[in-house]
Amino acid sequence: MSAKHILFGFHAVTVRLKTAPQSITEIHFEGSRRDQRMRQFLERAREAGAKLVESDGDRLAALAGNSRHQGVVARCSAVAQQHSLDDVLDGVDGAPLVLVLDGVTDPHNLGACLRVADGAGAHAVVAPKDHAVGLNATVAKVASGAAETVPYLMVTNLARTLNELKERNIWVVGTSDQAEKSIYDLDLKGPIALVLGAEGEGMRQLTAKTCDELVRIPMQGAVESLNVSVAAGVCLYEALRQRQAGSR
Repeated sequence: MSAKHILFGFHAVTVRLKTAPQSITEIHFEGSRRDQRMRQFLERAREAGAKLVESDGDRLAALAGNSRHQGVVARCSAVAQQHSLDDVLDGVDGAPLVLVLDGVTDPHNLGACLRVADGAGAHAVVAPKDHAVGLNATVAKVASGAAETVPYLMVTNLARTLNELKERNIWVVGTSDQAEKSIYDLDLKGPIALVLGAEGEGMRQLTAKTCDELVRIPMQGAVESLNVSVAAGVCLYEALRQRQAGSR
């Protein structure tokens, strides 16, 4: 079975048990683990009707592709995602909040971005099909369940998608170290798409040109930029802060 149909780690498998238990073919667990966390997990899995297979550490590592499985690996069928960004946005009640990632190829960074997007209430994460990492077992593990809850939509033409967001009156805001305005200078309470590039290269030139506005994250120390998942957290939670303050 391909890696995209493997989930590992307590968080990732538990969320799948909650959201789509019927998609789980079987769960392999480390028989030598008898701690409370494992006992609670196995009880939840049995309640969901999952097939449980006792395995050893070597077998689990082979299934997961690494040793960071925490003693839990699930074989799953793919869960159907919402068909398009339009489908997602049509279902949003209130002002949409979208995270756009241009050129993020590291699965650990993507997993962390999905986790922070879920935490901040983003409605979707968008990335180009080229020059970006897709969902895999490592992404799901790092995302701690958020890969199951936040739509991750890979599009053929990112610039065209940004223009389609504009047609929906969604303000497209990109981040750039060279921008004059700070993220804290903007009103983020309305429909917003926040665009971040990969650390190092940043956004591609066409992506930056397509944005309505470019802003920077203030940096007070010696380093010049933040990891993309940290930057995503700063921007998304500033939007969440403003929205919560505005609703009081």
